[in-house]
Amino acid sequence: MKKRFIRLCLLATVIALAVGTADAQVKPRAKTKRTTTAKKPTTNKNKAGKDAAVAPAKDTVVKPVAILEADIKLDTPRRSLRNDAIIERNLVKDRTPLAYEHIREDDAVYRQRIWREIDVHEKMNLPFVYKATEDNGNQRLINILLIGIKSGQITAFDATVDDRFTTPMTFRQIAEGLVGKPKTINVPDMRLDPDGSKGLMRDTLIQDEFNPDAVERYQIKEEWVFDKESSRMHVRILGIAPEKTILNADGSFLTVTPLFWVYYPDLRPMLAKFEAYNGKNFGGRMSWEELFESRTFASRIIKSTMDNPGDQYVEGFIKDPILRLLEGDNIKEKIFNYEQDLWSY
Repeated sequence: MKKRFIRLCLLATVIALAVGTADAQVKPRAKTKRTTTAKKPTTNKNKAGKDAAVAPAKDTVVKPVAILEADIKLDTPRRSLRNDAIIERNLVKDRTPLAYEHIREDDAVYRQRIWREIDVHEKMNLPFVYKATEDNGNQRLINILLIGIKSGQITAFDATVDDRFTTPMTFRQIAEGLVGKPKTINVPDMRLDPDGSKGLMRDTLIQDEFNPDAVERYQIKEEWVFDKESSRMHVRILGIAPEKTILNADGSFLTVTPLFWVYYPDLRPMLAKFEAYNGKNFGGRMSWEELFESRTFASRIIKSTMDNPGDQYVEGFIKDPILRLLEGDNIKEKIFNYEQDLWSY
């Protein structure tokens, strides 16, 4: 009897524990469901309330008129849709400049730097004023330089800082130096006052157009090096700078100043794609890179490092223009004589 009673008590205890465990598992699920269903309408109400309370703000501020920035309009190169010659001209596309011969620092026993000025009006410099337009654009050197700078193929350096290629320039800065900033002028308002009887005026922005013929001179920076290993003199161009003419108030010539510098070794691959003008034989033209490397241009020396501790231009210590030309020839002769005096005959 006792054993039976104990069994019944144990059975009741097991049933009670099972029921408690089932309740503990079921209640949290029900609580979670109630919480989820209760949050949904609250969230919707808050969103609806925010949307109703916050109205879209209206922009009542008058936007300022955009100010034009200085720019130079360069014609986009237009390629011929037919072969514009009786021969297939593919050599220009494949031209690449030859690499310079390496010169060791220990072998460079003599070095001099020369600054030259090229006047495009001289007869030998006619390629600099050739105005034709071909498949790769205008053939004048200033247009070639501007196209390369605007497209990002080459980098321009500020000539007002130094000539050592330290400060890059943007195309907008170059445009401001060539054509200036846009100007605001008053003109008759033909829309509101067609006949001009009311005297109404309106403001308008104008931008001067760039004239390539205004660039009449170029400055070249080069270095002469005597290599004792090969026993010969080398000349390498370091930079090219177009120069802007500055006039007096009465329109007379005052001076010239470089606009920007371009590092010549970076420019060589681009110049190899453009052909220079040859008035004697149009089929025997050379590339601009070949023109500079073969020294097929006329120039005068305006500065050198020879006997110049003050780092001055020749015009800084010689005022007479004829004597300046003679001083340039004297510098050129000294460099030539250095190489010749090394030989014994």
